[in-house]
Amino acid sequence: MIAETHEPLRRQSLGDLVRRSQTVLSRKISRSTVWRMLHESAIKPWQHESWLFPRDPLFAEKAGPILDLYAGHWDGQPLGPKDFVLSMDEKTSIPARGRKHEEMPPEPHQPRRIEAEYDRNGALQYLAAWDVRSGMILGRCERTTGIQPFGRLVDQVLAQPPYVDATRLFFVVDNGSSHRGRTSVVRMQKRDTRIVLVHTPIHARWLNHVEIDCSILQRKVLTPNDCANLEAVRVRLRLYEELSNRTPKPFNWKFNRQDLLKWLKRAAPHFLAASAAPG
Repeated sequence: MIAETHEPLRRQSLGDLVRRSQTVLSRKISRSTVWRMLHESAIKPWQHESWLFPRDPLFAEKAGPILDLYAGHWDGQPLGPKDFVLSMDEKTSIPARGRKHEEMPPEPHQPRRIEAEYDRNGALQYLAAWDVRSGMILGRCERTTGIQPFGRLVDQVLAQPPYVDATRLFFVVDNGSSHRGRTSVVRMQKRDTRIVLVHTPIHARWLNHVEIDCSILQRKVLTPNDCANLEAVRVRLRLYEELSNRTPKPFNWKFNRQDLLKWLKRAAPHFLAASAAPG
C-alpha cells in the first residue's frame, strides 16, 4: 500500500480510501458506496489482531493430556467421581486506583464518565483455582506472587470440601515461576501425593480455563477500576467469588484432540517457523 500511494500510512481512513478510489477511477464515488463495499468484503486486510504462535515442538504432546482431562479422561481411562481437575493461575498487579474526582453519571446520549486522574494505592495479586467440571472458583489475594503464595492457594484447595476427600487432584498450570518445571511437580507431590501437576505448553494460555474466568473478572468487576484502597479490591474479588459460586457453571468446552491436530496442521508453516526461531 505504501509503495502504491507513497504515503506512510499502514491504515487508511474511509476518507483516505474515498480519495484514493476517486484518483484510480477518475470519477467521483460516495463515502457510503466505499463503506458498503468494505463492509461486504469477505476479506478485510485492514483488520488485525495479535497472536502468539506455538513455539514448543512438543505442543501436541503437552496439550493433548489437558484436552483429555477436560473431556473427562486421563491415560485413556475415565476420571472417577473423586477425581478433580482444577485450572490454576495468578492474575498479577491488580491496582487500587483512588479517583481524584467523582465520576459523572450517565445522561441521555452521554455515557458515564470516569475521572482519568487517580492515586496509586498499591496492588494485589489474585490467585485462583477454577474447578473445570463444576465451575466453582476458589481464590485468595496476596501481596506478591511466588512459590509460597501459590502453596497457600494449594493448601486452601486441599482444606476445602470436596477436595479433602479427593482420590486425585489434577492441577492445570502454566509455566510461571511459581509452578514451573519438574521441580514444581516434585514439590507438589511432596505436599500431597494425590496432586498431579499438568503444565500447558508455552504460548497456550487459552488452554487454561482459569484464564477465561480472569477475563470475565476483569470485564465485570475491575473495569473501571475505582477502588480507593486494597481492602476495596479484596472485597470486590471476594464478593465476585461468592456470587459466582451461588450458581456455578462450567465452561462449555468442545475443543478436543482432533480439533487440536486440525489446528496445528492449519498453522503448520507458522508453527515450524516459530519453532526454528531462536529462543
